Amino acid sequence: MPRRYILMADVIQSTQMSAPDLMRDFKHVASLVNRRSAGAFHSPITITLGDEFQSVVQSLKSGADVIIHFEEATISEGKDFKLRYALNFGEIDTPLSKKAAYGMLGPGLLETRTFLGRLKNSRDRFFFRLEDPNLTEKMNMIFRLYQMVVDAWRQKDYPVIAEFLKNKDYKAVADTLKKDRSLMWKRERSLNIAAYLTIKDLIHKEIGTRA
Repeated sequence: MPRRYILMADVIQSTQMSAPDLMRDFKHVASLVNRRSAGAFHSPITITLGDEFQSVVQSLKSGADVIIHFEEATISEGKDFKLRYALNFGEIDTPLSKKAAYGMLGPGLLETRTFLGRLKNSRDRFFFRLEDPNLTEKMNMIFRLYQMVVDAWRQKDYPVIAEFLKNKDYKAVADTLKKDRSLMWKRERSLNIAAYLTIKDLIHKEIGTRA
């Protein structure tokens, strides 16, 4: 049976949110990520239960990129929800669809859903189970660092953060937002933008060209 990188996610505390608003916003961000990361998927992000999605990605690098793209799209679109993610290298018995990650069977899907469920009793929002145990441990550790930075951000700061993700120069961010340059210099540091960008670089360097 072929093994694939299966990515699943669900919205944290979705029952405490307005269902229509959440569904609209969740679909919107998922659609953006599917379009912007089209080459990353065997089967695209498909919302399954209203507050969950599943997908099959091309590689570990593709999976990490999709996770980061989803996090950053949530910020750039100003959406007030967070996801848990599980990326598992597991077996899928049935053919893959390029249109939707739906109607698939295999032990890898059950494993991934189990891993995602376990995150509900953990402080972690990200979980990786890969072929290489050493790489699995490294990815889980790096994404704990990633989470420490992004979970400290607040929705009211998303417009500023989104500009810093597009442009590392605080002066350009200040000019775009029509803010004082000294203030944006301080905001760059208080929001730990440099740490965030360093962690992203670390993720990409650790993965390299691994499948």
